[in-house]
Amino acid sequence: MEKQKNAVGRRKEAVTRVFISRGEGKITINDKDYKKYFPLVYLQNQVEAPIKTADVAGKFDIVINAQGGGLKGQAEAAKLGIARALLEVNPEFRPILKAAGQLTRDPRSVERKKFGHKKARRSFQFSKR
Repeated sequence: MEKQKNAVGRRKEAVTRVFISRGEGKITINDKDYKKYFPLVYLQNQVEAPIKTADVAGKFDIVINAQGGGLKGQAEAAKLGIARALLEVNPEFRPILKAAGQLTRDPRSVERKKFGHKKARRSFQFSKR
């Protein structure tokens, strides 16, 4: 790998751009260490998941720009982006990452509000009189 590779990950309203290059295993999100950016352990595990699955811990430096959504959406978008970037580096990771379900974009998002309703599906209270 001569220069950095990049990929995009999305989840709900969150979008992350992932840049991967050879290094000693630093993960940076919006100019912060990922453990500071995601204080909750399960969100840190989301970010680390594709790296552990492909068994490349400590081999690549990863820089992530995250925008939109909440912390959970950004963590899951980062997971997808890292998995896609690892495929750019080495296509042989595909069967491993696919079997772990890390190349699947989660299509679920917030349903829009409909007119005549209070929320997306919730109606106003009905009263006969």
